[in-house]
Amino acid sequence: MSRAEQPSRRTVLAAAVAAAVAGGSAPAATAADAADTGAAESAPARTVDYRSWTTYADWRAGTAKGTRALAGPRPGVAVGAPLGTVDYTDPHTKTTATWEYATWTSPVQKLAVPATEVIASWNASTPAGTWLQVELKGTYSDGTDTPWYVMGRWASGDQDIKRTSVDDQSDGRSTVWTDTFAIDDASTGLRLASCRLRLTLYRRPGTKLTPTVWRLGAMGSDVPDRFTVPASVPGLAQELAVPRYSQEIHLGQYPEYDSGGEAWCSPTSSQMIVEYWGGRLTAEQLAWVDPSYADPQVCHAARHTYDHQYAGCGNWPFNAAYAATFKDLQGVVTRLGSLTDLEKLIAAGIPAITSQSFLKEELTGAGYGTSGHLMTVIGFTAEGDVIANDPFSADDTAVRRVYRRREFENIWLRTKRYNASGKVTSGTGGVCYLYFPARPTARQCRALTEVGVPV
Repeated sequence: MSRAEQPSRRTVLAAAVAAAVAGGSAPAATAADAADTGAAESAPARTVDYRSWTTYADWRAGTAKGTRALAGPRPGVAVGAPLGTVDYTDPHTKTTATWEYATWTSPVQKLAVPATEVIASWNASTPAGTWLQVELKGTYSDGTDTPWYVMGRWASGDQDIKRTSVDDQSDGRSTVWTDTFAIDDASTGLRLASCRLRLTLYRRPGTKLTPTVWRLGAMGSDVPDRFTVPASVPGLAQELAVPRYSQEIHLGQYPEYDSGGEAWCSPTSSQMIVEYWGGRLTAEQLAWVDPSYADPQVCHAARHTYDHQYAGCGNWPFNAAYAATFKDLQGVVTRLGSLTDLEKLIAAGIPAITSQSFLKEELTGAGYGTSGHLMTVIGFTAEGDVIANDPFSADDTAVRRVYRRREFENIWLRTKRYNASGKVTSGTGGVCYLYFPARPTARQCRALTEVGVPV
């Protein structure tokens, strides 16, 4: 589950070490709390603007310096004629190596939702001897600019660099918290009005190797602060046949990846959906895992989503990027507005991974409390309750859970909550990972478009 929270709106990345398993009671509601709740109930629906670059025309529209656009069934961008070389000292190994590089910069995108937070995500192939960096630069609502912020240095493997987020990035008005750009004080009215993303593609000098990026996206949002959210009306009874994996059976395994399975909710959830879509790892890929361990693919997912700076497996874009390393899969990080959105996806055969935090008594039947946890929504009962594959379970057979609809939607969609000490802290505001086919069906395209992820 999660370690201590960072001072950003969302609950910290949901896959680190400490969980508040014995969560305490929430303080009694005060008149002020009731007023805040009432304001939240009457507030307009939260707003999200997800933009992406995926087509040949998209890649041609960007500014290419040493990169080339690729046509074909899955268009992308790759190294063409490198700009030169640069030395990179890996902060986690202290090793310095020389790399050829090329860049691609997106057009400036005006955000339909002037944002307090932005999360980038990407889908790419990085053969051995290659890696990539994603950066974000924006313009504030007052017309001034942010610096270029590093949103991630990533490779699917770990033989060349250690994939990493970058700490200590701030201009005094905004900050990058691991994988999330956030306005430091949203109460001032300052927002991010527009943004662009820059890819830097790296390869070993003198080779023809290249990373290839197929999808690059940014999700900007301005989620209203609220302890409660409006109740949705049940509209679907359906369950998807998603594999069930427990993180708990990996307790103590490979502690170098975030202390072992106790903290692996994010990669465990990712692996469930990857395999739902037919993604499989080969015996050769799993050869490094101790053969006595059950579900070795979960160990593999933990290793290949691990963020060496955050020291955890819960970096949201790193999980989406991992899913997209499997043939014909895409992955994005976004926010949804209601369980009705999830119902649209489930009806089209698309499960979702949701991020939430809660006290033990706030989610009936969970049996634990947490400051951040990922689980996989796979369907809804006839009564509208949520069917989830919850990886924080004793074994694989116990993973399927049914959670009360009203409780689940509130802990997932709220942005404020009381922790076990009675302190007001943050919630994720509807963050989820969506993994779906590279060539979705017409029904899947409609569902994704309706929830704000056009394909």
